[in-house]
Amino acid sequence: MAETFTFKVLATDGKARRGLIEMPRGEIRTPAFMPVGTGGTVKAMYMDQVRGVGADIILGNTYHLMLRPGAERVARLGGLHEFARWPHPILTDSGGFQVMSLSKLRKLTEKGVTFRSHIDGAAYEMSPERSIEIQGLLDSDIQMQLDECTALPAEFKEIERAMELSLRWAERCKTAFGDQPGKAMFGIVQGGDNAALRVRSAQALSAMNLKGYAVGGLAVGEPQAVMLDMLDITCPELPDGKPRYLMGVGTPDDILKSVARGIDMFDCVMPTRAGRHGLAYTRRGKVNLRNARHADDPRPLDEESDCPAARDYSRAYLHHLVRSQEALGAMLLTWNNLSYYQNLMQDIRAAIAVGAFEPRAGEISEGWAKGDLPVL
Repeated sequence: MAETFTFKVLATDGKARRGLIEMPRGEIRTPAFMPVGTGGTVKAMYMDQVRGVGADIILGNTYHLMLRPGAERVARLGGLHEFARWPHPILTDSGGFQVMSLSKLRKLTEKGVTFRSHIDGAAYEMSPERSIEIQGLLDSDIQMQLDECTALPAEFKEIERAMELSLRWAERCKTAFGDQPGKAMFGIVQGGDNAALRVRSAQALSAMNLKGYAVGGLAVGEPQAVMLDMLDITCPELPDGKPRYLMGVGTPDDILKSVARGIDMFDCVMPTRAGRHGLAYTRRGKVNLRNARHADDPRPLDEESDCPAARDYSRAYLHHLVRSQEALGAMLLTWNNLSYYQNLMQDIRAAIAVGAFEPRAGEISEGWAKGDLPVL
């Protein structure tokens, strides 16, 4: 394993890139999808299952782990890798998304953010320095700057104010992070749906010479076309030799279209959340196991899948589990969904390697368009 953090672009196909991040706790093959482990657990999954479906890295949430069980406690117990039994790379977000999503529970100043816990109402302060300190206590491998994410739509002046504040916080996070061999801090491009602000943010962050760059503040209410337009504008402004991470995205279609624009890393709660609500992702699109049409269907979700959840259990049984609210239903469908996402990423990487990304993306999309198999 590498002693330092490095990123190499191994192949390109148009703007799509296949790459490799190397760091002391392991390699991350890109384009990569990071399962979301908000509170130190990928919901409804064992960690060996998460690794088994092909995940190289998972994501943890600074805000939630700060509240419960507490960063200092995790540090005393050996850090998040030891605590959660995941010895591979972990990325922690900074708490910035909660600045937006919990806007009624926080107060924002130049210094940072004061939160009211959504659990018990207790007050917590989160400055850029404290965010990096918490991520250090968690011992995560890739740490994100604290930023302010603006919900869309929003007025230009509000988007500009949040973007400029995020840039100042990025500088403070960079100073607080210092030089940590083998680890990385990523900056986050903001600017809402405004092209000029996105360019300003990307250029200013690039000048900071960080180890990686995220695109934040998208998939927060805007149409997909707007998100893709912002990527078309932003990605060319980011350094070619650094990884690019699109935060909180997204659907398989979002991923295909974003890879085509030069994105290397993704995370989203969608596959795990969908699994807990009876929705399966497959090569023939989404399948809602709550629907009565599956009640007598002995066929599996996908007989060609290498995931036991998709291949070895009947739709009738999965439907029964979901309708009965059995925990196993959430477990099997989450397993299926994360397996599907990781197989999609492997498919993408293989296609880029041989210069066939565009036709392969077309074939994948055609599979979704065909829809689920008809009822027997």
